[in-house]
Amino acid sequence: MQDAANIRPLTALRFFAAMWVVLFHYWPKLDVAFTPTLVEKGYLGVELFFTLSGFILCHVYLSAFGEGRFRYGDFLWNRLARVYPLHLATLLAMIALGVGAGAAGFAVDAGILSWESLPANVLLLQAWGLAPQAAFNHPSWSISAEWFAYLTFPVSAWAAWKLRSRPWLFTGLVVAAITALYAVFQKLSGFSLTEATIHWGALRIVPCFMLGCAMHALWRSGAVRSLSTAALGAAFCGAGMLIAAAAGAPDVVSIIGFGGLILCLAGMAQHGSRFASQPTFVYLGEISYSTYMICVPWKIIFVNAAAKVLNLPTEKLPLGLWINYLVCVVPQTAVSNHLIEKPARSRMKLWADSWRARRHAAATA
Repeated sequence: MQDAANIRPLTALRFFAAMWVVLFHYWPKLDVAFTPTLVEKGYLGVELFFTLSGFILCHVYLSAFGEGRFRYGDFLWNRLARVYPLHLATLLAMIALGVGAGAAGFAVDAGILSWESLPANVLLLQAWGLAPQAAFNHPSWSISAEWFAYLTFPVSAWAAWKLRSRPWLFTGLVVAAITALYAVFQKLSGFSLTEATIHWGALRIVPCFMLGCAMHALWRSGAVRSLSTAALGAAFCGAGMLIAAAAGAPDVVSIIGFGGLILCLAGMAQHGSRFASQPTFVYLGEISYSTYMICVPWKIIFVNAAAKVLNLPTEKLPLGLWINYLVCVVPQTAVSNHLIEKPARSRMKLWADSWRARRHAAATA
């Protein structure tokens, strides 16, 4: 596996993606009469996550895959250890919240406790069209999509390995495929692929994931030749994708911008820049998965409690209270990361090490 230390800015970028999604979910609870287009486009934070996944998994595993050292079972277990414990914890938390609220006499959205959707959610299949409703912790649909990308990673890695020496061709093919896929999907379904969740969510990750793979090939080829080029490219792509989102441009424009931003940020680190590599930024990126996964449970708890305690006529929060609601998601994130996510991941990896040790001992006995 490759050292991830030289792409720390991409870890920090994950926090930006998570908070964009959080704003998308939280803004409707703010007592204002307008929603900025940039906030309305917050669902694109998921596309940014997906593109980062393709880049990072190629960075960590592609060489081992191409050289025959890749162990598919170990790869899947490591990825499961990364995503499943917190998914399961938030799933159980949403069940407890729903059951508890119902027992206390509160109205509970019927979709939250869709028991017929429970098997798909437990098995991380809810983004494969196998869940009747968007139930429990709805953002977890994207973790199901990630699981699809993990299961099919050998296919992605094969394509990335074959095209690694022709990165511009790889990139051109991916961009052309993305443009065509989004247009065709819109035409056939009547809605954008970027709006897909429990239906077609598994497909939604594919173009972004492959874009990340192509950006990794470009980065490895030395396409970003200097720090100044990387910095200018990062500024241009970052501003461009934000302007495109704020202006309501087609989502594919922002997605291609994500690819350029990731490439240039990695290029800056490659040429010695410490931009966004400071411990605070990296730490926020490291806990971003928790940020994403707890934002909806925290919304339900905070908004309902505030409405009850303050006797609010609606669930709309005044600005000061809303800011506290938004800011407090970060310490909640840190708690879930340190009490659930990291310990469970470490425990699952210890189990794997123990199983391997026993198999080795049995083979050599």
